[in-house]
Amino acid sequence: MNRSLHISEQLPIDPVLPELERTIASSRNAVLHAPPGAGKTTRVPLALMDLPELGGGRIVMLEPRRLAAVYAAHRMASSLGEEAGGTVGYAMRFERRVSGKTRIEVVTEGILTRRLQRDPCLEGVSLVIFDEFHERSIHADLALAFCLEVQREVRPDLRILVMSATLDTGPVASLLGNAPVVSSEGRSFPVEVRYLEDSRDRFPERMAAAVQRALSETEGDILAFLPGSGEIRACREILHERISDPSLSILPLYGDLPFVEQERAILPGTGRKVVLATNIAETSLTIEGVRVVVDGGLSRMVRHDPSSGLNRLVTVRESRASAEQRTGRAGRLAPGVCYRLFGSHTFGAMTPFSPPEILLSDLSSLVLELAVWGVREPGSLSWLDPPPAAAVSTARDLLRDLGALDREGRPTETGRRMAELPVHPRLARLLLRGKELEKEEAAAVVAALLSERDIFRYAPGESARVCESDLLERYEAMTDRARGGGGLSRDGSVRAVERTAGQLSRLMKTSPGRAHREAPLRVDDAARLLLAAYPDRIAGLREAGGDRFLLANGRGALLSPKSGVRGRPLILALQVDAGTGGEGRIHLASTVTPELVRSECGDRVMTGRAVSWDQGQERVL
Repeated sequence: MNRSLHISEQLPIDPVLPELERTIASSRNAVLHAPPGAGKTTRVPLALMDLPELGGGRIVMLEPRRLAAVYAAHRMASSLGEEAGGTVGYAMRFERRVSGKTRIEVVTEGILTRRLQRDPCLEGVSLVIFDEFHERSIHADLALAFCLEVQREVRPDLRILVMSATLDTGPVASLLGNAPVVSSEGRSFPVEVRYLEDSRDRFPERMAAAVQRALSETEGDILAFLPGSGEIRACREILHERISDPSLSILPLYGDLPFVEQERAILPGTGRKVVLATNIAETSLTIEGVRVVVDGGLSRMVRHDPSSGLNRLVTVRESRASAEQRTGRAGRLAPGVCYRLFGSHTFGAMTPFSPPEILLSDLSSLVLELAVWGVREPGSLSWLDPPPAAAVSTARDLLRDLGALDREGRPTETGRRMAELPVHPRLARLLLRGKELEKEEAAAVVAALLSERDIFRYAPGESARVCESDLLERYEAMTDRARGGGGLSRDGSVRAVERTAGQLSRLMKTSPGRAHREAPLRVDDAARLLLAAYPDRIAGLREAGGDRFLLANGRGALLSPKSGVRGRPLILALQVDAGTGGEGRIHLASTVTPELVRSECGDRVMTGRAVSWDQGQERVL
């Protein structure tokens, strides 16, 4: 590497960089195995950038997490004495910092897939790097399948490098055509593990108590793992109330923080610090000065939520591999300590590895991307884990209901437009319908309400106020807040809806403040938006005055006290859980009329006649 780098320390990955350069120069594909903290994310692209075999082409590196992508780009740019957007840039959903001189571009999930759809030849790209591939996101699996086909069919000169901290390298090397594997040993010091048995206290309380104990028993900075930003904020408030030491910094670290605040958590400070982080800090980032880890044992993972028909982040017990990675964070600089907020028996019962997302998630987005790519059968592409056939079939049925696929599985024009939107196909269809109705801003708010946590809270046993639409109630609360009204505290769920709605509004190219100029969202307009996204969730009342409904798919469901939509003969069941006794439970609903169903979904309405003989009454039915 000929460029002058501003490097203050040697990293464990450095000794193997010459071997990796030779491997990439002589092989189309390669696998790099390096433990967390080895420095592969920020050192490898810079080391490979000027290889003659790349012909001056761009390096695109797929980074699973937004925070890691931004940080990696800034670190690499800084080592070149530049700002991000020059030689090194990044691109992610709703944010892009690249220029004509960019040689290394760090991208987040979905961006690479979108680029491949628009430019299947990846013109100007010489190397694609898949970082942290052990996380096995569905987007990384899909993008790798696409890149392998591009390499096989039209770009034999395209090079692919898969980098991982914990993945078994054998299967992925085989997938890449028996690609050579380069390994970095890394460095680590011994870590003492201390188990803290489970208690009945709320998680933020337990975590705060463990952090206080770690502060009194150990030295060095502390890295605490919590499942999400809500728990981080709650734990931080508790610690601020209990600890008055002005020299101690208690810093959050999660994906939605401004970059300046992220840097405060990542870089060394003047005094001791406690970093409260999500699992972003497991492998993607190295936090300077950490000698103590407090592992909460929980993670947020993407899972398909059948009740809403969307993919959601759910809280799950971490895997043993994740627990070991977190523990290792305490042994980077010197011997360390790891406190685990669970017992040794719980650790032994953990699953060995987190399962690949492709085996657990709703596959409607993936199937739509495959259709736009021109693939009807996923088996024609190369996968580390093929998409399950049953999930593929379910996804196709939904996409046909949404008008994204025709009967032969080919993408419609609507489907192609849906695939260009970085949201679940249901929400993409809702946004497009909003544009057709000139209700773009309203559709953005409705989509945000459906995709984020509920902004209303009900105590156990408390019933919702009777209304025509649970969702319209929430929409009106949000728009009232936007106009300066009260009624909603700006908690995490409200902030998330505001942020997502704003991003979606900009994506649909609506002008700021248009919500105030649009006519109020009426029940019929809300129903039109929701019918576009949930045509499979139409439900009819079984008997007048009751709470039991029959869904279009033939399943029965009971309206829960959380829904205020009462006494309506026809509704859209927007959130339905499994319930008990074979009957689902509807928590979120909206009124719809037969006339609207016929006008919006007329091509999917079927009429049939069944003739049978009633033996008891001796007559034809």
